[in-house]
Amino acid sequence: MPIKILAPSLPNPAVGTAEGILEAQRQQILLKTGALQNAILNSANFSSIATDEKGVIQIFNVGAERMLGYMAVDVLNKITPADISDPLEIIARAKTLSEELATTIKPGFEALVFKASRGIEDIYELTYIRKNGSRFPAIVSVTALRDAQDAIIGYLLIGTDNTARKQVEAERQYLLEIQAETNKQLQQANVTLQVSEERLAVTLNSIGDAVIATDAGARVTLLNPLAEQLTGWTQADAQGRSVEEVFHIVNKETRQPATIPIMETLAHGTIQGLANHTVLIARDGSECDIADSCAPIRDRDQVIGAVLVFRDVTGEYAVQQALRDSAALIQTILNTVVDGIITLHAQGGIIETANPAAERMFGYSAAELIGQSFSMLIPELDRDQQKASLEYYSASDEARAIGLGREVVGRRKDGGLFPLEIAVSEMWLGGQRYFTGILRDITARKEAENALLKAGALQNAIFNSANFSSIATDATGVIQIFNVGAECMLGYAATEVMNKITPADISDPQELIARAKTLSVELETTITPGFEALVFKASRGIEDIYELSYIRKDGSRFPAVVSVTALRDAQNIIIGYLLIGTDNTARKQAEEQLRWTEESFRLMVESVSDYAIVMLDPEGRVMSWNSGVQRIKGYCAEEIIGQHFSRFYLRKDIENGKPQQDLDIATAKGRFEDEGWRVRNNGSAFWANVVFTAIRDQDGNLRGFAKLTQDLTERKRLDLALKDKNTELENAKFVAEKANLAKSDFLSRMSHELRTPLNAILGYAQLLEAGVPPLTTTQDARLKPIIKAGWYLLDLINEILDLAVIESGNLSLSLESISLIEVMRECQAMVESQAENRGIQMNFIQFDSTWFITADRTRLKQVLINLLSNAIKYNRKQGMVNIKCTASPEHIRISVKDSGAGLSPDKLAQLFQPFNRLGQENGAEEGTGIGLMVTKQLVELMGGAIGVASVVGVGSEFLIELRRDVAPQLAVGANRLTESAPRARKNAARRTLLCVEDNPANLMLIEQIIKGYPHINMLSAGDGRVGVLLARTHLPDVILMDINLPGINGIQAMKILREDPATKHIPVIALSANAMHLDIERGLEEGFFRYLTKPIKINEFINTLDDALKLSEVKLADSHETDK
Repeated sequence: MPIKILAPSLPNPAVGTAEGILEAQRQQILLKTGALQNAILNSANFSSIATDEKGVIQIFNVGAERMLGYMAVDVLNKITPADISDPLEIIARAKTLSEELATTIKPGFEALVFKASRGIEDIYELTYIRKNGSRFPAIVSVTALRDAQDAIIGYLLIGTDNTARKQVEAERQYLLEIQAETNKQLQQANVTLQVSEERLAVTLNSIGDAVIATDAGARVTLLNPLAEQLTGWTQADAQGRSVEEVFHIVNKETRQPATIPIMETLAHGTIQGLANHTVLIARDGSECDIADSCAPIRDRDQVIGAVLVFRDVTGEYAVQQALRDSAALIQTILNTVVDGIITLHAQGGIIETANPAAERMFGYSAAELIGQSFSMLIPELDRDQQKASLEYYSASDEARAIGLGREVVGRRKDGGLFPLEIAVSEMWLGGQRYFTGILRDITARKEAENALLKAGALQNAIFNSANFSSIATDATGVIQIFNVGAECMLGYAATEVMNKITPADISDPQELIARAKTLSVELETTITPGFEALVFKASRGIEDIYELSYIRKDGSRFPAVVSVTALRDAQNIIIGYLLIGTDNTARKQAEEQLRWTEESFRLMVESVSDYAIVMLDPEGRVMSWNSGVQRIKGYCAEEIIGQHFSRFYLRKDIENGKPQQDLDIATAKGRFEDEGWRVRNNGSAFWANVVFTAIRDQDGNLRGFAKLTQDLTERKRLDLALKDKNTELENAKFVAEKANLAKSDFLSRMSHELRTPLNAILGYAQLLEAGVPPLTTTQDARLKPIIKAGWYLLDLINEILDLAVIESGNLSLSLESISLIEVMRECQAMVESQAENRGIQMNFIQFDSTWFITADRTRLKQVLINLLSNAIKYNRKQGMVNIKCTASPEHIRISVKDSGAGLSPDKLAQLFQPFNRLGQENGAEEGTGIGLMVTKQLVELMGGAIGVASVVGVGSEFLIELRRDVAPQLAVGANRLTESAPRARKNAARRTLLCVEDNPANLMLIEQIIKGYPHINMLSAGDGRVGVLLARTHLPDVILMDINLPGINGIQAMKILREDPATKHIPVIALSANAMHLDIERGLEEGFFRYLTKPIKINEFINTLDDALKLSEVKLADSHETDK
């Protein structure tokens, strides 16, 4: 699908408005600018991503869609290439470039394009992240896009999927490692039987041990001081380096490199340990014996790194040697026997000494055995108290003594049990009674007696791997062992082939014939087709690894790589053969894919007509050509192949030696990019972008150059046009922003002017409603519409302000971890009376009280109250509202479901449009048509989503989904005020309230309210300066302060009071018609105790006044205590 340049996904502005004209102009310019790039980048074989100068994606070609799984519309004008790249690699790249270029480079898009922005060639490897979260390696080439003034207007990132090459390399290495490991295991079979399969337990907090930690890529992230001392690397030097570079270990005996346990741990997620006799070679070349263990670091079952704990055991070895030297004669005797010898103290059977054979036998070191009970090694001594008595075994009655031939079961350090022959004798040393136990491991004899196959136990363990086929035969070729891997690969059960057929019976017969013929010629002897052809070389002691087609039980075939080894007895006589095979299908497919990719790339280059692509030899002669050369420069293949590339240059450039200079620069730097005039075959000149890339072989020898030429004549014209249009866009943007500011200012002023008269209307109405004596029925009926209409008007003002703030982008949210059950309880309390008045049953279905979400607490309550109120208002009589919460690992969903009339599909489509009440304008329920629009935008601003489902005659269900959060550590704080009735204490000591208000009606209203509380004396001032003077003179308990005051405003007056030691303790309550959220936030930040908005809510005002009086008492008491 061709690439399309899409406009940002903003709401469609009205036709003819300044915003609409601006949007249309912008889209037209982007389309014109992208025309040439679209033609170039619509290839599906590589990703082409073009951005603006800030990194926002403007072009996302078919290849990018295919590789990354995103559609162009998912990313255009939304994200940068850094958002689809591995963040850890970007951080590492930023760090590397900062060091390389001696300047600070931020992780993110800047790290991807920094070199290109400085004119430096930049081709690097990077891991891209697909839409589905999977990753793949890519080779990325970055080019800065510049205008006529050489200013950067964007970047072009061309990437190719590097997965196939990585897989081929990994597969080849994997096969070589399997072969080497298999041969090593076969050669060291007898030694391997003595090695314990489990390693020492890992402990990261062990005192005195060295610790190295890595990330998932085996790069060092931590060295503790002891690790720095032993390796010779400092934390700073080692940070980010491969652990193989920092932790260099070899086998002490063979001096061959040893495998670092971290690699196995990262690969398999298992605990690993070093083999014995491992030497650490420090950075300065010094050596020490070490022992270590390694464990994975996990995050939700994902291995994200590893911790290696190791220690210098050189001293321990020296101590052991000293002990051996001090008892040289005894140790010499003990070390000459193959049986284990353990000396026990008669009192309790405590181990005193153990010879090396006993160490190897049980897997413990002598140091670990000394001081332990002998029953730790012989489980029967724990189970049978009669046998536990060593005196019984060493008694003079020879019939009861244990001699060789008495079989018991031993227990190794790893818990494994094995058969033993044991003899116990008594001896006296230094007046102390001891027992000597002589133990012989008879495992080999037992296994030999019980073996059903000629191959030993080690071969069985090796052959039982499912990763490769292991087929062992007798000397005639009849299969004796057919492991799990062979069963999986070939489809036969072991019982179907063992002692029945030979490997030749499951091999391609034609290949056997061909192999026999080839070997006969090679070895100058006649070889019969069949099993002999498979093992002839191995039978002569010649290494033999070959490719062969195996035939499965179902008749299907697959390629395999087979390694053949002759199995010999102690007399070096062949007793069978071992054929180890690996399925070679994947490597064959990878090779074919690589060949296909190379061929596709060649065809693609030849078919590209928008770029002239030629390959030059080291002297600059044209060696290959594509169709772009003919289109751009006018040469056909016959005219240009073998010619020197200098014929593309102007004569004056040729005379000045520019062609050779360009090649010299490309040779020195690897890449050279240039723009300038070039000449076509017909003599006409064109403006071109030319890129030279030096091509070298593995030894660094120059093989030639790749030359890419693009005709930029049309682009230069478009760049000039784009510059003019950008100026127009900037001017239009300025006008739009100015208009938006004017609208916000108007709404703020409108809110203030409407709230001032509403304060008097609703204030006196509330006084009438709560007055004494109570109103008559007629008076109450007349008053209620006034109060209802007033609050409705206030709701309308608030919703219009909310909508304006959201649309302007100035809404400030305070996202935090919020207890869902707390918010639900608050909302339930706020709507219960409304539901009861209408006969609606509210069902809050129970959910986990530990659920927390990320949201703005105030705005979340606003959203929920709106949905709950709508569900009550638009429900049927005696209806029902169900509120249900469900959770997933990442989100929490809240459902509000009513039993109302429901909405038709056409009304659902209009549901979130502002001022659209869906035909309810003349209904019984009042509303503005703004609430759901504000609700939707608030949910989305909090990172959530909202949806609705409705069935006519059944009801509607609104769903909101918000990000789930973990429960925070809650601090003990002040309780929330939940009472709704006024709490002022009418019988308390007389207190003073200073009210600073310039509006007489509002001042009179406050006086009327305060008259109901005789213990409060009220003073008043009409401007800020008089208010400050009265406060200093009378020192009131609480100050009620308007904001918009003549002279100095309320905020300035409050600051003056805060700076005066005599008045700084007095709580100041703001009461203002400035009700924008920014006004409230600013007021609280300036230091107001509370910020109340007009029109006044009497209950809220009295409760706030009560809280302020309490605070005033505390502060006054504190000040008196300080004075004392």
